Amino acid sequence: MSMLSNLELLRRVPLFASLTSSQSSSIADAIVKKRLKRAEIIVEQGKKSDALYIILTGRARVTSADSRGREVILATLHPGDYIGEMSLIDDEPHSATVRTEIQCDVLMLGRDAFARCLPENSSMAYNIMRGLVQRLRHADRKIESLALMDVYGRVARSLLEFAIDDGAGNLKVRDKISRQDLAKMVGASREMVSRVMKDLEERGFVQTQDDGSMLVKERLLSLT
Repeated sequence: MSMLSNLELLRRVPLFASLTSSQSSSIADAIVKKRLKRAEIIVEQGKKSDALYIILTGRARVTSADSRGREVILATLHPGDYIGEMSLIDDEPHSATVRTEIQCDVLMLGRDAFARCLPENSSMAYNIMRGLVQRLRHADRKIESLALMDVYGRVARSLLEFAIDDGAGNLKVRDKISRQDLAKMVGASREMVSRVMKDLEERGFVQTQDDGSMLVKERLLSLT
């Protein structure tokens, strides 16, 4: 990360892809690079922060918890995703906590620079607005699954959301997902999710590999 200039790093981030050279240079002067350790909090639910964070490398988890400490996993973030724009826009505390799952390299754009750059760069504002719409649609799907689907349907949808084409015509969940984490994603007990996963494996909907990854059959869609 340290070998690349801020401007070179910006050009790798989809959020800034549409900026002109002069706009990119202006933002490059305002960003700060930072390396975060595993399990480090980027933003915390109920608190404010003064920066927009863009993930360059690594992976982070978005969670929300109630007053009793019960936690739900809302999303997993990857390189190119950004964090904290909602709090910067409305000056309200964060609605969720984002914590690194592995070591992450991030770019930080401070509140003052963000407030200055956003009105000047319509393409950046549009990209942020588009990102907010995507998150709203994801939240709508989450609400729909919790309200209308049984645990089988919710587990199936979560697995399909994580699955990607491995290039050989297979759908594959590359990152190992624990039963506890899956339970937090679908709003069910760990024991129930374990029973559902065992049944899905026995019926051939999913197949766990030796490396912890998982093959997902397209017919899993029939459960959603």
